[in-house]
Amino acid sequence: MSNLLENKTSMFIDKLHFNDTTVAYLSSYPPRECGIASFTKDLLDAIDELGEHRSSKVIAINEEGAIYDYDKKVKFTIERNHIDDYIQAANYVNNSSIDIVNIQHEFGLFGGDYGDYINYFMERIKKPLIVTLHTVQKDFDPKALEVLKRLIDKSEATVVIARNAIKILRKQGISSKKYVVIPHGCPFIPFVSTEDAKIPLGLKGRFVISSFGLISSSKGIEYAIKALPSAIKKNPRLLYLIIGETHPEVRKNEGEKYRKKLMQLVYDLDLEKFVRFHNRFLSKRELIKYLQATDVYVTPYISPNQISSGTLIYALGAGKAVISTPYLHAQEVLAKGRGLFCKFRDSASITDCLNKLSDETLRKNLEVKAYKYSRRFLWPNVAEEYVKLFSQTLQQV
Repeated sequence: MSNLLENKTSMFIDKLHFNDTTVAYLSSYPPRECGIASFTKDLLDAIDELGEHRSSKVIAINEEGAIYDYDKKVKFTIERNHIDDYIQAANYVNNSSIDIVNIQHEFGLFGGDYGDYINYFMERIKKPLIVTLHTVQKDFDPKALEVLKRLIDKSEATVVIARNAIKILRKQGISSKKYVVIPHGCPFIPFVSTEDAKIPLGLKGRFVISSFGLISSSKGIEYAIKALPSAIKKNPRLLYLIIGETHPEVRKNEGEKYRKKLMQLVYDLDLEKFVRFHNRFLSKRELIKYLQATDVYVTPYISPNQISSGTLIYALGAGKAVISTPYLHAQEVLAKGRGLFCKFRDSASITDCLNKLSDETLRKNLEVKAYKYSRRFLWPNVAEEYVKLFSQTLQQV
């Protein structure tokens, strides 16, 4: 009884302590159209809804010359190519009531060679850091490895989204004071009848395949398009929805080259009646509606090293049958028969999977498995894991 009372008292004191904690997030942030921005907003909202600490603060990373109408959570901004902004951001944190900083890391977010301008922030920061890694590769460039090692050495803990990432990092000589696996979150999406969801979207009677997210050549969408002619012979109701605008960084460097290539491919294969492009950044509500109307979700990424895919987690969260190339994140979340794997850069393999999923029994079985498994990824559960990590870190430093 004495031990139980001590444990309860300790938990109460911990929670009381954390209620006074202020966490700052160094990341991109909406309305910037960026996957990590969306991730950060969802995470912050979920943590704030727990009501276990003070409202979150954001230090937002902007592209060169960009101006955004941020919400009140954004307290400081950094223009990615301005070194002085990183220095001033560190000074701001050091002189504020912020207790701990979570860096949402992706090399392309930050200025310099492989984002090494983040070093100007890390060298001056006096508050504890936790880094969340959104990119982990088996063969990092030496400069990227150098940047990552310095970031992780400075951090009290390193969050990875998939367990495989820890092995990959350690094999390259990157050790952390503490590795923690916290999955990518997803919203609660009701498990509804696909046929009912199709009606308001004008998709009644179609067998809907979809891919969504910011479009770039790394998505491998051309292989899914090339898979359609043979699949249509077996299922003439098929319709492929390609949802999302071109990634802003890709558009800046090469315009709409990749999307135009995809559109030309659709024309060359005479697939205009079987493919639709939705060239815009959908709101979360719109996206959920399209996911609910989807029969099969396809994620044909071409890189085997992809360690994080928010779109894949959303598809599982909606209870979708998934066809995916076996990149690292997919291998982990689609294991034990939770989805079908196709080969990299192989349209015939995608066709085979689509034909298999014409079988309603198999498709429904995958839907149930996906939905049950994804409950652990709901944002409130992910938020709890972050809150626990923040609290433990502050107690240990």
